[in-house]
Amino acid sequence: MSTLETMSRHRCHGGVQGFYRHASTACAGPMRFALYQPPQAEYRPCPVLYFLAGLTCTEETAAIKAGAQRLAAELGLILVMPDTSPRDTSFDGATGDWEFGEGAGFYVDATQAPWSARFRMHSYVVDELPALIAANFPADTTRSGICGHSMGGHGALTIALKHPARYRSVSAFAPIVAPSQVPWGRKALPRYLGENPEAWAGYDACELVRRQTFPGTILIDQGEADTFLEAQLKPELFDQACAEAGQPLLLRRHAGYDHSYWFISSFIDDHLRHHAEALA
Repeated sequence: MSTLETMSRHRCHGGVQGFYRHASTACAGPMRFALYQPPQAEYRPCPVLYFLAGLTCTEETAAIKAGAQRLAAELGLILVMPDTSPRDTSFDGATGDWEFGEGAGFYVDATQAPWSARFRMHSYVVDELPALIAANFPADTTRSGICGHSMGGHGALTIALKHPARYRSVSAFAPIVAPSQVPWGRKALPRYLGENPEAWAGYDACELVRRQTFPGTILIDQGEADTFLEAQLKPELFDQACAEAGQPLLLRRHAGYDHSYWFISSFIDDHLRHHAEALA
């Protein structure tokens, strides 16, 4: 188990918001994450909610912008917010394009060189990070939920559907539900996973839910004024796939809301309660 370095800690709503760094085996280099401990963590292990951020984001984005700590403190939830990719990889093409590379790991385990050496975010989120959390914080990792936004919503859905026994709850804000069919995914997935569409299907929520459903209701919130709605997000495809698979889905559409953290902060309380109920 790698040594954990505390970068900063801040008192917040009676708990502690911390930022941490460690040497990652999965990503073959340093990785950072944010973690909020509610007041209850001082005297008992607490359930864990992972929040996966979207394109261009870091471990700081949701911690600062989502406004989740107040209710997490009330509900007794530990919040874990990892970075969205490895950093400082020196790979050609890893920087300079906000839709691919550093800041855009898509929560996959890359199989194509050079990305396969370090871009292993799926294994990092599913295996390495929970083990690190369990070893260093008062966390009950047997009670875990996962949530995400945009690319992170894609990550949350695919991870929960691939590992339904690991998570008791899943939700997403404006997720990329069908990366195999939209420009963001069609740019990233071939470069990370190769040209075989079957490899992409292993990280496509619409394909995965047809193979294996999640034992619980999936909550998704989508803003109707989201500029990425029609070209990149296409929630109707996941709605259809869930209906065909018999997967319970609560898909809520909100007039006037866009893709930003103003949207997330408006409905984050509903998501925290959704997870807290399942993790109780």
